[in-house]
Amino acid sequence: MPYIATGENQNSTTSMQKVKLALLLALLSYNSLCAQNSSINTDTTAFSKKTLYRAATLTGAYYASSMLVLGNTWYKDQERVSFHFLNDFKDNLQVDKLGHTFGAYVYSYIGFSYLTYRGMPRNEALIYGGSLGFVLQAPIEIMDGLYEGYGFSWSDMLANALGSGLVVGQELLWNEQKVKMKFSYWPSPYANKAQDYLGKGKMDRMLKDYNGQTYWLSFPAESLAPSLNLPRWLNVAVGYGANGMYGKSFNPTSINGINIPPTTRYRQYLLSLDIDWTKIKTRSKALKVVLKGLTFVKLPFPTIEYSSKKELKLHWIYY
Repeated sequence: MPYIATGENQNSTTSMQKVKLALLLALLSYNSLCAQNSSINTDTTAFSKKTLYRAATLTGAYYASSMLVLGNTWYKDQERVSFHFLNDFKDNLQVDKLGHTFGAYVYSYIGFSYLTYRGMPRNEALIYGGSLGFVLQAPIEIMDGLYEGYGFSWSDMLANALGSGLVVGQELLWNEQKVKMKFSYWPSPYANKAQDYLGKGKMDRMLKDYNGQTYWLSFPAESLAPSLNLPRWLNVAVGYGANGMYGKSFNPTSINGINIPPTTRYRQYLLSLDIDWTKIKTRSKALKVVLKGLTFVKLPFPTIEYSSKKELKLHWIYY
């Protein structure tokens, strides 16, 4: 009997979609903080508990509003059940796990950056800000364990910890964020054939269509060839994505009763160039805001792809 995708089937794949929605709000908040850079105090002796309380209040207000939005959307029509677990590590060829890692990384990066900019001693900023991603995303996993169609996922928790660990670990090793985790997206051809299973509009598809998502680790090119005197802002990026996915763990033969063409699920390993926006110097306050807002965005560049289908491709421009 052919597999029919329904709303219930989609529920177990939306944990990462909730994280991504909350991330959009976080990035808007980050842009707001960037706009206030002129008033930021980098004197650690001037940091006060009042500043910490203000940051905690803003974070709490943001998080409460985010959880309210999530509660009124994803959990609204779901039945409350006893706490249970879900092993979803293999779903979507681990693209959603990298999404969890990215989410925690962004939160921790913003938290640590904001507290150090406001003058908090570095070690304390690592504790309060560096752990922010894991702390904010953990309750979402717990809530998943309390509703039918979802479940608490240990692999999601591990991915969250890796994201925060990427921020904290680099500060402990190098006192800076040399390696930045970034995201890129381009609509995949599969979404048009999926009968809305991979999202309806552009924004919805960016959250649900894992085929179009790529996650990158971007690091300075000069670290590979220090003798060449390469620009400090030029980076090399390695990326991971996957394609050919209509379902979370296998491709159905039909969706909502409509047949879909047979498709091979495969992984993509990518090598590209990138720009570290934080290394570009400018006196323009407006441009500084734009550049900081692009911190987590991978710039389109020529890219080499090797896939699990054992195919090697060159993309003149890859998003």
